[in-house]
Amino acid sequence: MSKCERWLAAIPVFNEVGTVNEILDQVTKYAADVLVVDDGSTDGTADVLRSRNDIRVIHHDGNKGYGAALTSAFQYTIEEGFDGVVTLDCDGQHQPKRIPRFIEAASMADIVSGSRYLKKYAGDDAPPPERMFINRRITGELNERLGLNLTDAFCGFKAYRTLALREMRITDTGYAMPLQLWVEAVAAKLRIIEIPVPLIYLDLSRSFGGSLDESETRLQYYNQVLDDAIRVAAEQGASFGTEIGAKKQVIG
Repeated sequence: MSKCERWLAAIPVFNEVGTVNEILDQVTKYAADVLVVDDGSTDGTADVLRSRNDIRVIHHDGNKGYGAALTSAFQYTIEEGFDGVVTLDCDGQHQPKRIPRFIEAASMADIVSGSRYLKKYAGDDAPPPERMFINRRITGELNERLGLNLTDAFCGFKAYRTLALREMRITDTGYAMPLQLWVEAVAAKLRIIEIPVPLIYLDLSRSFGGSLDESETRLQYYNQVLDDAIRVAAEQGASFGTEIGAKKQVIG
């Protein structure tokens, strides 16, 4: 990475009043520019964010969804002239101290994606079985249908170069947004690498919203989103199944 590059750290939040200050205290140690996208929180998170003067904030009028929050962060990254953005969650699953490693790895790729399955760390948590099953199933589908070589399709800890953001059209507003993102990335022939991150699960009761909390329904929904994203990209001239790959970088 060139020393003159400007990188943003972006965090989508929804009702994270119990963790947001602690996470932001850590993130601001490793990123000079920090954006929080408050996706319509109603628990006092917005008040906490207003009390800080060391971050930038976008407030959504109502809960629009995880994908919508990230899309707002992508748009902000582009509009404000940053060279790239690192995204991480606010629930403690992603360690802010790893932000510089993502930015460093982005010198070799357009998208750097965290993987919880590349390397075992001392103290790794055991993933909830149904989440592990869905992740493995969808990751396998992506690899087979797109010619990828991913190990973790859903990790939200990522670094994106702004040039890559300009190449992708993300419209999914929910938790299935990463599936559309992978399709768009392959269609645009972006360079993808994975780097390891610890396996941390602090909130085993997280809701995906209504019927999507049922694992079989969620799997069917993810498959439908993937089918639709591939169909739309193919109609726009993309071809899939080529050897795009995802290099594995074990850098700590």
